[in-house]
Amino acid sequence: MNRFQTTLHDSIVEAERHLRVIPRNIELLIFATIQPIMFLALFAYVFGGSISIPGFENYDQFLMPGIFSQSLVFGSAFTSIGLAEDLSKGLVDRLRSLPMSRSAVIIGRTVSDLVRNLLTFCVMLAAAFLLGFRFGGSIVDAAIATGLLVLFSYALSWVQALIGLAVSSVEAANSAGFIWMFPLTFVSSAFVDPSTMPKWLEVVANANPFTVVTNAARALYNGLPVGNDAWLSLAWSIGLIAVFSLIATRKFSRSTSS
Repeated sequence: MNRFQTTLHDSIVEAERHLRVIPRNIELLIFATIQPIMFLALFAYVFGGSISIPGFENYDQFLMPGIFSQSLVFGSAFTSIGLAEDLSKGLVDRLRSLPMSRSAVIIGRTVSDLVRNLLTFCVMLAAAFLLGFRFGGSIVDAAIATGLLVLFSYALSWVQALIGLAVSSVEAANSAGFIWMFPLTFVSSAFVDPSTMPKWLEVVANANPFTVVTNAARALYNGLPVGNDAWLSLAWSIGLIAVFSLIATRKFSRSTSS
């Protein structure tokens, strides 16, 4: 096999290894699903009656795509925690000693976390429909919106991979993997219109790539004009994957267990 085929084969094997753990640790998937459902219910019922967004008949249609975006982004944190755990247990050293593609270790991890994120998203989407959310556009538009969200989540998994390889413990990976995601998701258009923020914060929110992705998904889910946001979302995701996959792979090649 050539190098590409070897990397692809080894990546699939690694992804399967991580996915086999899910049935044996079903509690992890359950708790990962409960959190976004709680966000859906709390925001919809607590804030739904007090927040009005121009252009939307009800807050749910504005809110749900933001919750989808946030939950998929938060799900990318599994990558940093998982890699840090593999490092601390010495598993990475054992994998590096095998005749396999080194980048496949990280690719397999990110792909398995992507699959887990998709499972969580399906449950969350069903809960959103029970709460009253509906597609305002076509099924194709909804599929494109979901694809943009999932791709952005996958891009951030590579950021998380670098964090997982850079820290010294699983606890540090847990903290470092989550702390930057709160300003990323809350200083955005996920829950409110950025125009209601202080002017300087509005500028930051509008420049936030999470805002771009959320706006694109929201427009597509609701059948509204998406403008350039879809292409900008795609560009951000591809750019993040290109940059951080290269950095993370190089970091992995030099990493050893502590």
